[in-house]
Amino acid sequence: MIRHGHEFKEAWKSKRSVTIVYLLLRASVILVLVAQLFNLNFENAFLCLLTLVLFLVPSILEHRLNIEFPNTLEIIILLFIYAAEILGEINAYYVTFPYWDTVLHTLNGFLCAAIGFSLLDLLNREEQVKFSLSPLYLAVVAFCFSMTVGVVWEFFECTMDHLFALDMQKDTIVHSIGSILLDPAGGNHPVSVKNITDVILVQADGTQIRLGLGGYLDIGLLDTMEDLFVNFIGALTFSIIGYFYVRSRGKNKFARRFIPVVSTRRPDQAVPDTQGPETEKEPDARPQ
Repeated sequence: MIRHGHEFKEAWKSKRSVTIVYLLLRASVILVLVAQLFNLNFENAFLCLLTLVLFLVPSILEHRLNIEFPNTLEIIILLFIYAAEILGEINAYYVTFPYWDTVLHTLNGFLCAAIGFSLLDLLNREEQVKFSLSPLYLAVVAFCFSMTVGVVWEFFECTMDHLFALDMQKDTIVHSIGSILLDPAGGNHPVSVKNITDVILVQADGTQIRLGLGGYLDIGLLDTMEDLFVNFIGALTFSIIGYFYVRSRGKNKFARRFIPVVSTRRPDQAVPDTQGPETEKEPDARPQ
């Protein structure tokens, strides 16, 4: 009993900030869930339940993979889930704040790079593995992993827009276009149209709809390119952090706040003896 009490105190001390953030966010989601049920908004209620499940993912991964997430990384994951599902979807922050989606895509690129890097980094430290990966290789793989996830997500958004007209790829108003389809000769020469102030849609029955948006309606292209670009920034940022983390053999204190490590607890231990990034043991030697 004394030993388990000590383990619990150590676990609480090392994960105190994560636990506080988790409990506050979980309480907020439950309140939103109750409100949505009273309003009979079952779609948003489902998003709340999904958020509560996603909150458990870091803890599940820690126990199933026998790893430990640094406090900083785990808090970022929890805040990202809350910002995307509760604030973004239910509170419509995606519409209220134009750059909300951009910020989340940047953070997504960062987190996906962290996942890709960690998978190889943990493998690289496994004694049974007969090869050793260089810091540059790990950084490049993390970057490519993150960009691949970003591209696949854009594929998903495009598919949903075409099948269900959800407008996940948000449209953008532009005032000039260039297209070879406007070439009167039917050639490959783009014709530029500038100073566009309005667009009139003509339906099959002849009905005309003046959009009144102040320009030409771009159908998701610029939004997709912007999402991929900020994903690129997030992925590149973490890849650089991961590179110097491996180069320093895990001694870079800033990088250690974002890199999962092999857990020091026993698999059958009732309470995980986790350690924060400030107190965790130095990982095994890394290749220079």
